[in-house]
Amino acid sequence: MIDLDERNHQPAESGTTTSDRLMARRKMTLRLVAAFVVGVVLGGFGVSELRVSRDQRERNAVVALVALPQAADFGGSSAQGSVQLSGQLMLINAGPAPITVRRVQAERPGVVVRSTGQPRLLPPGGTGQLLVELRFECSIAFQPAPLSLRLSVETDDKQVREVTYPVALVGSDWERDAQSMCQAHA
Repeated sequence: MIDLDERNHQPAESGTTTSDRLMARRKMTLRLVAAFVVGVVLGGFGVSELRVSRDQRERNAVVALVALPQAADFGGSSAQGSVQLSGQLMLINAGPAPITVRRVQAERPGVVVRSTGQPRLLPPGGTGQLLVELRFECSIAFQPAPLSLRLSVETDDKQVREVTYPVALVGSDWERDAQSMCQAHA
């Protein structure tokens, strides 16, 4: 018997072959749809993880630091119109990740500042003090412009960055202690 509804005009066999083919096509279609859905879910998860990782790296790279002059009366000396003092610099980590302040230095006419203490680890929101050596020329007046400190900072991602922070010397403990030593040895 020939089935006229089919295009290949082959004799009709039992309906199981046709239904087996349809069932196989449906299973293949379901597998492809399932694979597509799994791919979309995994891809979305992967993109989400990449975004989280990138945000974490960016957050770890942020350096938000506040530096304030503290006491400078930890011993000093004067010679040839200049005074040398040991002092402290208060550091505040205002950033979202821990940082390590490795070194501080600044220089301009009449003033030199260099760190002498060990690097200081500061957690987010944490404070710490760094020992510094200060040298002031007595013949040069303190300038009202802030002194630009250069800080070498290691971020949580182990990258070392150089940042600057302006510190007002006028009215600070550093200025008061330096001027009193300059006057005592004038």
